[in-house]
Amino acid sequence: MPSGRMRASEKANSMAAERFLVDVEALSFAYPGTSFRLEIPKFQVATGEKLAVIGPSGSGKTTLLNLIAGISVPDSGTVAVDGVKVSELHDDSRRNFRITRIGFVFQDFELVDYLSILDNVLHPYRITKALKLDRQVRARAQALGDRLGISDKLRRRPGELSHGEKQRAAICRALLPNPALLLTDEATGNLDPANKTRILELLFDNVTEHGATLIAVTHDHDLLQRFDRVIDFRDFRLAKAA
Repeated sequence: MPSGRMRASEKANSMAAERFLVDVEALSFAYPGTSFRLEIPKFQVATGEKLAVIGPSGSGKTTLLNLIAGISVPDSGTVAVDGVKVSELHDDSRRNFRITRIGFVFQDFELVDYLSILDNVLHPYRITKALKLDRQVRARAQALGDRLGISDKLRRRPGELSHGEKQRAAICRALLPNPALLLTDEATGNLDPANKTRILELLFDNVTEHGATLIAVTHDHDLLQRFDRVIDFRDFRLAKAA
């Protein structure tokens, strides 16, 4: 048998040994009162993988992220992250799991208007006892602010920042707990080329340094060559919008 070919038993053992951080099976989800429906027979993302998700607006990319994060719950099927069936957790447990294990950069940032940028970045530590806010965390928040170029904006409020600065603040908040899984929804969408490169390098550095996994929804096709894998919902044929 040629050395380049793998026996069936060896292939099975190899597949069994592969570690998937995200494992979605037989998922079905619909928004009540709409014609939108998302059907995902199987979707897996390996630990440490950098995956880009592209496709037309309204195809279900953001919905997929929300289901993985446990913000939305499927009508049927399972969503597992790091071996935990997030879709089967109760509301409080699902929320705590998301805050401690998943970093989410929302497309609309989800910053609290009356809080300073620093307090927004530290906010996850204040809404759950599962995270401990200490001096080291504050120092890391400052360091991330420096790397993202918003260290001089940390005492300001969101209304005083530009769109791109708000975006970088949201990224800082998502990275702060060193999440096992990082979900980003157009994280580089409103940035100039220099800051796009800076943000992408920071996201990739986080994956490498902490053994994290990245799933990035993006319309920026210039960045796709930097990812390990790209899924286009038009080819994936798992999103259906009537």
